[in-house]
Order: sequence, then C-alpha cells, then structure tokens
Amino acid sequence: MTATSHHIRFILDNQLVELDFQQSENNRPSTTLLNYLRSLPSHKGVKEGCAEGDCGACTVVIAELNSNNELEYKALDSCLVFLPMINGKQIITVENLEQHIGKDIQLHPVQQLMVENNGSQCGYCTPGIVMSLFALYKNHHQPEKEVIEDSLTGNLCRCTGYKPIIEAAKQACIHHGKDHFSDKQQEVILQLLNLKNDNSSIFLSHTEQLYILPQNLKDALEIRKQYPNAVLIGGATDTALRQTKKGEIIPQIIDLSQVEELKNIEITNKSIIIGSAITLEKIKSAVEKPFPALFKILKVFGSLQIRNIATMGGNIGSASPIGDTLPFLIACKALIKLQSSDSKRLIPIEDFIIGYRKTAIKTDELIVAIEIPFIHENHILKSYKVSNRKDLDISTVSACFRLQLNNNKEVEDIIIVYGGMAAQTLRAKQTEAFLSGKTWNKQTVETAMGILYNEFSPISDARSDKEYRKLACRNLLMKFWNETN
Repeated sequence: MTATSHHIRFILDNQLVELDFQQSENNRPSTTLLNYLRSLPSHKGVKEGCAEGDCGACTVVIAELNSNNELEYKALDSCLVFLPMINGKQIITVENLEQHIGKDIQLHPVQQLMVENNGSQCGYCTPGIVMSLFALYKNHHQPEKEVIEDSLTGNLCRCTGYKPIIEAAKQACIHHGKDHFSDKQQEVILQLLNLKNDNSSIFLSHTEQLYILPQNLKDALEIRKQYPNAVLIGGATDTALRQTKKGEIIPQIIDLSQVEELKNIEITNKSIIIGSAITLEKIKSAVEKPFPALFKILKVFGSLQIRNIATMGGNIGSASPIGDTLPFLIACKALIKLQSSDSKRLIPIEDFIIGYRKTAIKTDELIVAIEIPFIHENHILKSYKVSNRKDLDISTVSACFRLQLNNNKEVEDIIIVYGGMAAQTLRAKQTEAFLSGKTWNKQTVETAMGILYNEFSPISDARSDKEYRKLACRNLLMKFWNETN
C-alpha cells in the first residue's frame, strides 16, 4: 500500500484549506459539508431544509478536474456530502458569487437576473436555487427549457412558483459561462493538479470514527480486506441518511468516491460495462442511445444534485427493494463484477441480491463494475416508475418489461420485474410462465393481470397502501401492452 495521509485538502474562498480530524474538536470525518460550512462565520447562505437531499436549500457547487484536467462544475446537496468527499476539489457557495469592485458590489449574472425577475420572496430557498442556476450557467449556453427545469428539480420553492426563476435562467445563460471564475480558472486548475498529484490513501482517525479514502483500486482492495466490517460508500446518498435522519455515527467507513479505476464506462460489441463509482448523471449521458429504458429511469432518479454524486454501485449495493435501477438491470440480465485482493468473479444480479438490503458480496470484495448485455433488436424493453411526484421522489412501484415476440405475435420470451412489491426487487415468474407461448393480445394480458395482482404481497407504508401497489403493478402490465401495439 502507498504512503498514507491523515488530512484532507480543498479550496474554499480561493484559499487552500487543510483539515486534520485528529486536531478537530468540532468535526468528525462524516460531518457533512453543510454543517461544516454553517460552522464558519462567512458561509451562512447554505441552509438546512430537510437534511435528506429533498429540498435543495443546501445546494453548493464543486469544481473538480475531469480526465482532461479541465474544470467541471457540479451542483450537489451539501447535506449528503461527507467532508472527505470534497478532498481535492474547489467548493463554491453563494457568498463567492458576488464581486467587490472598490466600494461597489457586483452581483453574478444569475443573482442579478433573479432580482430583476422577482425570483425570490421569502428567500430561504434562494441561495440553493442561485447555486443550481450558477452550475447551469457554467455548463450550458442558451439551454432549452427542459434542461433548465432539470437543473431546478432538486430545488423546492413554495413562494414564487418557478416561472420567474426559469426566466432568470434563460436571460442569464447567454455568456458561454464567462464570469470572474473564468479569470481564475487556470490558477484553480494548477492548485487542484497539485492536490491530485498526492496519490496516497487517506486515513482519517477520530475518537468516534475511522474514515478511509483510498485513491486507487489496489489500495481499496487491501483496505477492504483489512476492514471487513467497514461501511462502503460511493456517493453516500443513502448512507448519509443514517447520520442526518437517525443520528447514527458509523464507526468505520471506506469511501470509494476517489478511486478513478471505478469510474470508467466501456462499450463493447456485446455489452456496456459501467464502473461502480461513476456518477448516475454521467451514466445517464452515456446510455441515452444504447439503453433508452435506463435513460428514462435516470431522468427521474432523484435530482441533478443527487445524480451528480450517487452511483450505480451504491444503488445496487444498498439492495433496496425500491432501488430505481434494479428492475432494469434484472430485466437485462446484468452481471455484477466483484473483486477482492485475491480473486475476481462475475455474478448475475438476480443471484447478487438475496434479501431485504442483503447481497451476496463477501467481506473482502468490492463491486467494481456492472456489465449490461445489449438486448437483441427484436426485443422490446421498457421501464416505468410510479411515485407521488414526477421528479425527486422515491418509487412507490417500479417496473421493467422485456418482451420478444415471434412472427405470429406469440410471446417467445418475457421478463417482468417489479420494485416496491416485496422485500427485494423480484421477477413476476408466475405471470411470465402464463404469458409464455401465448398470443400477445389484450385478452391474454387482461387474464395475466389477474395472476399478477395476486403474485405479490406488498406492504403498506408512508408512500402507499398495499392495495394501491397491487393495482399499480397490475395496470403497468396493461400500460406496457398498450405501448407495444
């Protein structure tokens, strides 16, 4: 294993900040970026609204180097980000947007246009909205309305509605991202390159916690073997809630968010291979053409802020029965690539998830990649998500259907997968067996709906009662039939 470091370093307010958690009384490694910023006298603009990534009041922007050593700007929910995850990055908050020119204050274009369009009333959510617009400004020139709306799905506003905010975005994003940050871009790149050159794994010790941030796959595998009981995280959008909502302090954490070998996407003639630690937003951009069904699900997976840090490895590893990607992956017969310091193995996802939030991963293994075979061109593949809100909501019921018909419109092969209907994502095998060999028509599907209605025994919870889930499950099959005729 390479030499180890015991501190993290990042840029804030154009200054290099170094945190040593052994010397800190106020911060443990899993302190969130939100709480750290609010502990500072000059960063009260970031607000806590929900502490679970649902409201966007805590939105900040990070600037990090991409593979070409260029700066990428990403909006994210600081309430879900543990401090070590910002190692080697620049943090930008609403306080950094304005410029002081002599005695005058010059607002950033997104701030000025929010003012001119009356985009703020009570003001509590405004800093988070402004930061989402800032990320939009840096990444898009004259964006379409759909792009603007997607950038704002993670920001809830109960005062203005969104029309003046959308108008402010349209008027602001006409400068190709040019602003006072552009003037210092090369300076920031050099600073981040200096931080990047330190490739040593980071061990952060605190009286309550050990937080390990490996910088390469070899170290990560050795660390996993040495600390088999540590909680693994990629983006921590699920794990962070154990702390922010339940007050749990996790004793040992292995954070894979900076292992570059886990962030690749490889497309072969047979499959697409997705690194376990690449963000869902980058996956979304890569799969629109080869896998439109996955693209459709990722479009409504949380918000842009969440997709900018969440990973497919995390969505699979958490084994939640309502994990949005799981029905699609099962329908596609995806394979999970597992690796330890001594061995590698490939396991079908149906065999990997073995119960409620339980998987077949061994205590010395990591999920390194997910391989999704391309489906044959004569197969129909569609995914669906039923939730109380269209955007930024947890699934009540999710589904994916894969269908192959012969020339007589008979079902040659069908896979039906549901999330939210049992303790784990499952195939509706009784319904599949009934439909196999049958003519794909409305009468056959209506009969299958009766079988499907009784195939699962879902529970009632805060999102829905069990009867609604059974009806939604059944009706999605008819929706699929309607869309295939």
